[in-house]
Amino acid sequence: MEKTFVMIKPDGVRKGLVGEVIHRFEARGLDIEALKLIRLSRKEAEELYSIHRGKDFFEELVNFVLSGPVVVMVLSGEGAVNVVRKMMGTTNPKDAEPGTIRGDFALEITENIVHGADSEESAEREIPIFFGGLDT
Repeated sequence: MEKTFVMIKPDGVRKGLVGEVIHRFEARGLDIEALKLIRLSRKEAEELYSIHRGKDFFEELVNFVLSGPVVVMVLSGEGAVNVVRKMMGTTNPKDAEPGTIRGDFALEITENIVHGADSEESAEREIPIFFGGLDT
C-alpha cells in the first residue's frame, strides 16, 4: 500500500473542518496510519516547504502554517498520493472543482485548507519531518 502525507492547515482547523476532511479520506477508503494535532516549529515548516525556498511566496506560506495548529497525518491505500491530490483539488481553490476539498471550502491560494504530498518521493521526504521513524 502506498503512503502519503497530508496536513490540514490552520484555516481548516480554524473553520472546524478537521472532521469533514478526515471523513472524506476515510469514506474514500484510505486508512489513517498516523495522525496528530500540532503547532509546527519554524524548522518543520521551512523543511516541509523547502522546495519553495527562494520563491516570492515562501515566507508567506511558512508564516501562514505557523499561525495556528495543524493536523498532520499519514494516509495509506492503493494510489494514495494521486487519490488524495484529486480529492484536494487544484492548489488555487478558485480553479478547484466543486466536490473537492479546496473547491468546497477555500477561496485563497495560501489558505487552501490542506497540503498533500505531490509524489511518492515527496511523501517519503515529508512523513519523517513529523513522524520520525514511521515506516514509509
